[in-house]
Amino acid sequence: MKKLIQSKLKVSSLFLMTVLIISTGCQQQTTDTKTVIKEFDLQKAKSFIDSINTKFSEQIKNGDSMALASHYSSDAAILLSNTEPIRGKDILSAWGSMLRAGSADISFQTIDLTGSNDFLIETGYIVTKINEDNIDKSKYLVIWKKQNGEWKLYRDMVN
Repeated sequence: MKKLIQSKLKVSSLFLMTVLIISTGCQQQTTDTKTVIKEFDLQKAKSFIDSINTKFSEQIKNGDSMALASHYSSDAAILLSNTEPIRGKDILSAWGSMLRAGSADISFQTIDLTGSNDFLIETGYIVTKINEDNIDKSKYLVIWKKQNGEWKLYRDMVN
């Protein structure tokens, strides 16, 4: 009888150890999966967009078409009224032409931002101050794309 009880205890102990090992392995798998999936931080994205918009305004004011073009992804397109999409190295040329026509005091006001870890969609106003009495307000829509770990302009449309 004593041997039977000891045998049952060994089997129970072995079963309990197996359950613990399996559950520990499952818990580890769950933890590893959670670390791979990163949550999207909209506030961090908003801070980034605000800082880039400030830089963009400064680069326009300074006439720096190279810096402006560097914000675009390799497959980006600028979509302007009554023109074909501007892509690739033509983005640099387009900014150069626009800046040679005269730079203005421009600021960007984001009114809406939504997105994920891969894309952001920003809408807002471009406020152009020509002089104290002449201020223009245009709408824009920008899609940002994560490229090599950095946010880049993917589609840039102005109305």
